[in-house]
Amino acid sequence: MKIYIATEVNQPIQSVWKGFNLSLFKALAPPFPPVEVKVFDGCLTGDVVSLELDFFVAKQRWTSVITDQKSTDDEIYFVDFGTELPFFLKFWEHRHRIVRQGKSAVIIDDITFKSPFLVLDYLLYPFLYLQFLYRKPIYRKLFS
Repeated sequence: MKIYIATEVNQPIQSVWKGFNLSLFKALAPPFPPVEVKVFDGCLTGDVVSLELDFFVAKQRWTSVITDQKSTDDEIYFVDFGTELPFFLKFWEHRHRIVRQGKSAVIIDDITFKSPFLVLDYLLYPFLYLQFLYRKPIYRKLFS
């Protein structure tokens, strides 16, 4: 399944790119499930990000590796690929894009995910969509 959310922000792409750090990552974490960052190497190829999600009855590890990162005058992006996923996912690829729009930028969350069962994909979709929609006002506030 695909999730695609675009957020216009009022800073140039280089400024937004500099803001993609651990502080932003923590600010973007939704209230549920609570997340503990175990590893945050950064957003460059080969970096690792590992989280522990607390579902109260069980904790789940989520580890991603940055498999690609590129910068041009018009776009900066990086791709995180899930290597250790919570039980409800079997595939995760998230392309984080920062695209020039005049003197400002658009931050795009372009996600492809799969669960172990097709019906679960459809059940997860609204929950995951809302988790990323939650980021829009945070992006706008931090990059205004």
